[in-house]
Amino acid sequence: MAPGPTPSEFLQLVADPQRWALLAALGRSDRRVGELADLTDNAPNLVSYHLGALRSAGLVTARKSSADGRDTYYRLDPERCRELLDAAGIAIHPALARAEATAPPLRVRRGRKPRIRFLCTGNSARSQMAEALIDERTHHGVTARSAGSEPRPLHPDAVHVMAERGIDISNRRSKHLDQFRHTDFDSVVTLCDRVREVCPEFPGHPVTTHWSMPDPSREPDGIAAFERTADEIDARVGLLVAQLAVPERSTP
Repeated sequence: MAPGPTPSEFLQLVADPQRWALLAALGRSDRRVGELADLTDNAPNLVSYHLGALRSAGLVTARKSSADGRDTYYRLDPERCRELLDAAGIAIHPALARAEATAPPLRVRRGRKPRIRFLCTGNSARSQMAEALIDERTHHGVTARSAGSEPRPLHPDAVHVMAERGIDISNRRSKHLDQFRHTDFDSVVTLCDRVREVCPEFPGHPVTTHWSMPDPSREPDGIAAFERTADEIDARVGLLVAQLAVPERSTP
C-alpha cells in the first residue's frame, strides 16, 4: 500500500471547499456521483476528480451498486478521517493528541424518542441487525423499526453473528415496509441499493440516509460475510448514535 498523505498534505487536501463539501455530504449518506454533483452544484467530472483525490488518501471508498452494476456508491471512511486528523494534531503539538476513552457516557436527547426506520430488501439480516444494534447502544432510547420490500425469514447466520455479540434476535420477525407506510419517522435508513430504488415516500418528510451494503446471503463465503456485515453496521450505527446523543452531564 502506498504511504498515506503527510499531515500537511492531508490538511491541504481537505482545505479545498469542494472536497470538504463532498466529505460532509458523504458523512451523512452514501452517494453516487450524480447525487454529489447536485448536492455540491458541481459538474460530475469535477466531482469524480475530487473523489479520486479523496480515495487516494483513503478518506473515501467505493462500492458497485447491487441494484445497478453501472452505478457506484461512495462512502466516507470515518476511521481513516479520524486517524489523519489525529496525526495532523500531533504534528502541531503532542498535547493535541486525542484522549482515548475519556468521553463521558452518552444519552439520547431528552424529549420524544427519535424514531428510526431501517430498510433492506428481505428484512432478514441487515436491517434487523441495525435495529438490534441501535436498541443495544441506546438502551432502547430510540424507537427503531425495520422492514423489507420483499420480506424473507430471518437468516440463521444473522441470528448467529448477533448472538456472538450478546444480542438475541431469534424471536424477531420480518415485516413488509408497507406496514409502516402511514407511520411518521424522523429518519429512514436504507441498507440496500435495491430497496433504495423502490422506497416509497413516507409521511413527515423524514431525513433519509443510505448505507450501500451487499446482501450477505448472496456472498460466497457464508458466515464470514455476515460477520463483516455486522461489523460494518455496528460501526455505522455508532456514528448514527453519536448524531443523536449528547454528553451525559452530572446534576449540579
